[in-house]
Amino acid sequence: LKMSAILETSELPAVFDGVKLAAVAAVLYVIVRCLNLKSPTAPPELIYQDSALARFLIKSCPLLTKEYIPPLIWGKSGHIQTALYGKMGRVRSPHPYGLRKYLTMPDGATATFDLFEPRSEHCTGEDVTMVICPGIANHSEKQYIRTFVDYAQKNGYRCAVLNHLGALPNIELTSPRMFTYGCTWEFGAMVNYIKKTYPQTQLVVVGFSLGGNIVCKYLGESQANQERVLCCVSVCQGYSALRAQETFMQWDHCRRFYNFLMADNMKKIILSHRQVLFGDNVKKLQSLSDADLSKLYTATSLMQIDDNVMRKFHGYSSLKEYYEKESCLQYLHTIYVPLLLVNAADDPLVHESLLSIPRALSEKKENVMHVLPLHGGHLGFFEGSVLFPEPLTWMDKLVVQYANAICQWEKTKPHCSDAEQAMSAQE
Repeated sequence: LKMSAILETSELPAVFDGVKLAAVAAVLYVIVRCLNLKSPTAPPELIYQDSALARFLIKSCPLLTKEYIPPLIWGKSGHIQTALYGKMGRVRSPHPYGLRKYLTMPDGATATFDLFEPRSEHCTGEDVTMVICPGIANHSEKQYIRTFVDYAQKNGYRCAVLNHLGALPNIELTSPRMFTYGCTWEFGAMVNYIKKTYPQTQLVVVGFSLGGNIVCKYLGESQANQERVLCCVSVCQGYSALRAQETFMQWDHCRRFYNFLMADNMKKIILSHRQVLFGDNVKKLQSLSDADLSKLYTATSLMQIDDNVMRKFHGYSSLKEYYEKESCLQYLHTIYVPLLLVNAADDPLVHESLLSIPRALSEKKENVMHVLPLHGGHLGFFEGSVLFPEPLTWMDKLVVQYANAICQWEKTKPHCSDAEQAMSAQE
C-alpha cells in the first residue's frame, strides 16, 4: 500500500505539469493566431497605371515603397488597431487652436467647421488648404483629427475640418436634419467659403472613412467642384454602401459586432436631437413619425437606422435607392484630379470584396493610385517599436507626404488651365 501511494503521488505532479504545458501551448497558439504574429511586414501593395505622375509620386513618397512596420506585439491585428483607434484615437494628442465658423444652409441647418492656420511656410511657398471630412459622427475635436491637423499645420497647410451636422454635443440642430452617409451640402459650403475667403489658395481634399465617400462624391458631382483642387485622398472608405450592407451583417471578422457598436453610437446621437428631429412642431415638415422613433430604439444595425431615419431626410423611397444614390461609386470615374485611395488589407469593417472597386479604377485611370498595406485596421495605422504606439501614424505621414509631392508636381509640370487638364484626363 505504501509503495502504490508513493507511485501515485510521483505520477500526479507529472500529469499536472503536462496539463499546464498543454494549456500554455494552447494560450500561446491563440495569442499568435489572434495577434496575427506570423504575418509578415511588407511595403504596401500599389495599384496604378504607369505614368509620369505615378513615377514622380513613387520617387517623391518613400512611404509608398517603404515597409510599413506596426507595433510588434499587437500591431498586426486589424481588430486591435481598430479598437485602439476607436477607444483612444491617438496617443499624446496635441490641441491645435482653431476658429469655429458657422454657415447657414438653405434649409435652415447650421453647418460648422473649424479653421486652423498654418504654423510654418509650405515647402513650395504656396498657399495650400486641406479641406478635411472626418469619419462617421466625427468632428474636429476627435483625437485622430487633432493629431493629423497639428502635423499638417507644421508642414505649412491651412486646415478646414467639417463638423458633421449633429455630431458636436454642444451644437444644437437648427433644422430637422442631420448628417447622412453621402450628403455633400455641408462639405460643399465649407469648400466654397474657403475658396471665397482665400482666393489664392489651392485645395487638398481629405476624407476619412465615411468622409472619404463624401469627398469623392462631392468632387465627382460637378467639374466645377474640382477647380483649384490639387488632389484628393480617401482613407479606409468602403466605396459602395449597397455592396457593403450584406458583408456588414456577417459575423466573420466580427463585422456584425462592429455594426452593432456603431449603430448604438448613432442612436445616441440621433436621440440627443430627438426634440428637433421628432418633435410635434416638425412633423409636418418631415416624414419622421413616432413609429420611426420606436423602430430607432430597437435598431441593432446601421442599415436599420438608415432605413428608418436617415434616408427620409432626403426623401428616398427605399434603402436601396438611398445607398445607390449616396455612394461615391458612380462618381469616381468623373474625378480627374490626382486621387489616392488608401485601405488596409486587415480592415475588419471593409470586406475584401469591396477593394475590387478601387483596384479596378486605379488599373484604368492614370490619376488614381490605390495603396493597400497588409496591416493598419480601420483608421489605425499605428507605428511603434514593441508595445507603445507613436503619436504620429503611418497614415498621417502618408497623406502629408503625398500632398507635398502633388504640390511639387503642380509647380514643376508645364502650366495649363483646369479645363485643359480635364480634357487631357478624359482623353
